[in-house]
Order: sequence, then structure tokens, then C-alpha cells
Amino acid sequence: MVETESLLEHLHTSRNKYINEAIEFYNQYQKRRLTEEQLAKESKLVSEDSMSILREFEMLEDEI
Repeated sequence: MVETESLLEHLHTSRNKYINEAIEFYNQYQKRRLTEEQLAKESKLVSEDSMSILREFEMLEDEI
């Protein structure tokens, strides 16, 4: 808490503004983290489908 008070004094800002900015920053961080997790899950699904399709094409080529 002492560190925060010192920062507030040097930044010439109110505690309320500082806390609101910190919450906004943290919310953006969490949104980005959740988006990255979702992208990783979807990429894995697409990868599995792509490999399945590739195997089907390879089987077709073997038949020709």
C-alpha cells in the first residue's frame, strides 16, 4: 500500500483513477489470454480435421 501511495504521488493521479486503469489493463490481459486459449483449441480441431482429410486423399492416390 505504501508503494501505491508513492506511485500515486509521483504520477499525480487519484487512487480511484489508478485502480480503474489497473482493472481495465487486467481485463484486457484476461481477454487476450482467453482468446489465445480458444484459438489453441480451435487450431487443434482444425489440425485433426486436416490430417483426416490428408489421409483420405492419400488413400485415393493409392487406389489410382
